Amino acid sequence: MLVVELAVVVGLIVLNGLLAMSELALVSAKRPLLEQMSREGSHGARVALELTREPGRMLSAVQIGITLVGIIAGAFSGATIAGRGDAWLESQGMPTRFAEPAAFTVVIVTITYLSVVLGELVPKQFGLRNAERVAVIVARPMQLLAMAASPIVSLLDVSARLGLRLLGQSGQRESSVTDEEIRTMIEEAERTGLVEPEERSMISRVMRLGDRSVRAIMTPRPDVEWIDLDDGEDEIREALRKARHGRMLVANGGIDEIVGAIPVRAALVALMDEGVGAIWALMENVPAVSDRLGAIDVVEQLRQSPLNLVLVVDEHGSVEGIVTEGDILKTIVAHIEEGDGAHIVQRDDGSLLVDGSVPIDELGERLGIPLAADLGYHTVAGFALARMRRLPKVGESFRHGLWRFEIVDVDGQRIDKVLVAPQRTLHRNA
Repeated sequence: MLVVELAVVVGLIVLNGLLAMSELALVSAKRPLLEQMSREGSHGARVALELTREPGRMLSAVQIGITLVGIIAGAFSGATIAGRGDAWLESQGMPTRFAEPAAFTVVIVTITYLSVVLGELVPKQFGLRNAERVAVIVARPMQLLAMAASPIVSLLDVSARLGLRLLGQSGQRESSVTDEEIRTMIEEAERTGLVEPEERSMISRVMRLGDRSVRAIMTPRPDVEWIDLDDGEDEIREALRKARHGRMLVANGGIDEIVGAIPVRAALVALMDEGVGAIWALMENVPAVSDRLGAIDVVEQLRQSPLNLVLVVDEHGSVEGIVTEGDILKTIVAHIEEGDGAHIVQRDDGSLLVDGSVPIDELGERLGIPLAADLGYHTVAGFALARMRRLPKVGESFRHGLWRFEIVDVDGQRIDKVLVAPQRTLHRNA
């Protein structure tokens, strides 16, 4: 009989563990993964999704089961196993007044230990580590449990909702994932080796693309290559020969009078074979977008452009720059490198030589300080102009937090290079 009684208690503890595992798995299961499994034909995933839509009822059903199992296990162990332990201790000569509390204490401590380990910790950790797989398996039994205990579940669910209203938590919270949570998950995946550092950097840049304006990624007006319809053949040939990009804008009198764009290589071939007149037959229209448009929104405009080229104009119609698929790609895959031509160069003393065109939020991430883009600027050069309120001269500097920003190169009206040095380095070298 003792073996049967022990088996009953262990069975109740295991049942408690199954309920605890089911609860945590259903709560922790990622909804997108369940939806994907449901689309692939998993009936358990569909049931799990139904349960997660009403978490209050599901939690109430599980809690009813756990509470009943705990009560039955405690009462059964106290009434049977503790009684047998009492009788055995008395048969060994222990006085009754000591045998009864001693047996009861030993049984309660043992049952509590087994309940915590086998009924809570182990199954919950297993459910957490295999949330989606476990959720699919237990979804149907949990649904049946909720249906069987429907009256009590309804009462508990209503009571829980009332309690939440008293705490000012009316309404059901929509499940959502923030950008910061996604970044945290990606960083954790990198630490565990599931994601390579380069992959994490690219994912981070894709997410950042949605937060930037088109001005932050465009090729600015001074760097835009263009030719004029009024130019002579020699001027056009020389401009095409020196072109650094695969496409070139065509204007009618000035850069603010853009009439289209031409592919440079095809234009050179046409120029050599048929003369200037053949070039204009290659010209394609170029869509224009507002400089206040989000960077992610310009992608669709690029798809519709024949030459994958979009003009960026301000509210007065002046050309501010252009965006190509290369600008989008550069924003996603660009990285900090060392050597000539690098946008950010790490120096031996810990300082950074930064190109003025580097996005300010990218530098902020590199320095580990908040440097969010403002409405008036998006680059390091714009940040320096905003702080100094004028075009600085070479050698002038300003401080931001624990960093010193020194202007080391100015090209005409453009801040070309900025030296960013930590204050501790400056004090040590002083």
